[in-house]
Amino acid sequence: MYSLDENEISFPHPSLANEDGILAFGGDLSPQRLLFAYENGIFPWFNEGEPIIWWSPDPRFVLYPDDLKVSKSMRPYFNQEKFLVTYDTVFQEVIENCKDLSRAGQDGTWITDDMVKAYVKLHELGFAHSVEVWDNNILVGGLYGISLGKCFFGESMFQKKSNASKFGFITLVRKLKSIGFNLIDAQTPTKHLESLGAINISRKVFLDILEKNKKEKTLRGDWNELLTNFT
Repeated sequence: MYSLDENEISFPHPSLANEDGILAFGGDLSPQRLLFAYENGIFPWFNEGEPIIWWSPDPRFVLYPDDLKVSKSMRPYFNQEKFLVTYDTVFQEVIENCKDLSRAGQDGTWITDDMVKAYVKLHELGFAHSVEVWDNNILVGGLYGISLGKCFFGESMFQKKSNASKFGFITLVRKLKSIGFNLIDAQTPTKHLESLGAINISRKVFLDILEKNKKEKTLRGDWNELLTNFT
């Protein structure tokens, strides 16, 4: 595991990560370092009180938008327009809900206060985005992540009502597919996203996709405004 210099924005090649996917530790959560990390297949994941730990697992868990699966049980939610979905209207509220969500088998959360501040900054810069799911003007679910080129790097999701986060995720994937996005990165496997069509691919394949993605223009800014311009 490599120690990063806070004064230099660089990482060792992701192929040098250990068998658990840990590549390096240290550095900072500046927007420049975070964006450089994501565009090269690296992300931070650590607990409060720990040094920043940077990951690049192999295999990588991703969803190709064309492979999205919508179960029969979810279709009535869309037919009945069960929820309202917005983008980037309450980013900090979404990330705070993800931070406070209790998860089975976990003591606390990996979304530290410093992580919240870092991703709020990326949101202000137009790179981090939230998806909000509403029921009668009450926020009942959502997710957030980073957008670079034609790839969306999902970070976390929450729900306070059954199937709310799934509804938001499906809505997002359909929208991103319609505007030509190639990949949604889910980082590590979950049964929830596997049921929606996510699969494991090798790190090499993932990095090849990201290398091509560097040539794509990033849809930067307020997605609630930008995405409504696309049909």
